[in-house]
Amino acid sequence: MPRYVILLHEIPPGHKVAGGRGTHWDLMLEQNGVLRTWALAAEPGGELRTKAEPLPDHRLAYLDYEGPVSGKRGIVSQWDAGEYEILAQSAERLELRLVGSSAARYLSLTADAGRDGHFWSASFSLAPIRGSSSPGPSRPDSSSSSS
Repeated sequence: MPRYVILLHEIPPGHKVAGGRGTHWDLMLEQNGVLRTWALAAEPGGELRTKAEPLPDHRLAYLDYEGPVSGKRGIVSQWDAGEYEILAQSAERLELRLVGSSAARYLSLTADAGRDGHFWSASFSLAPIRGSSSPGPSRPDSSSSSS
C-alpha cells in the first residue's frame, strides 16, 4: 500500500508562508513518485472537518523527515504516518482508509464547488465513510514478525 504522513509545520513567530498560513498540518499522500500535499487548517484528530489547501507536490523524502524547512520556513515534525488505501477517487473527491502509527481512521478530501479545485475540505472520521463497503480500519499487528 502507498504511504502517507501528516506533519505539524510550525511557522516561526511573526512569519507567514505563501497563502498567509501560520502553523498548520501538512497531509502528504504518496502518489506516482511524489507526495500530493494539502495544508490542513486544524489538527486532524478524532472526528473533524477542516479546510485543506492544495500545495505543490513534495519530495518523497518528507515521508521520513523531521526538522527545519529550507528558507527559514519553520520546522516540521511527524504527527502521524502509515499506509493508506483508496476507497473511492474522482477529480473532486478522494476517500481513503488510513492506518497510521497514532490511529486508524477514514479521510474524505472534497474539492469545494465553484473554487476551481483551489480549496478543498478534509473530513476525518473513525467510522467508515458513507456508502463505503470497506471493513473498519485495522492496526498493524506489532506482535507478529515476518522474519
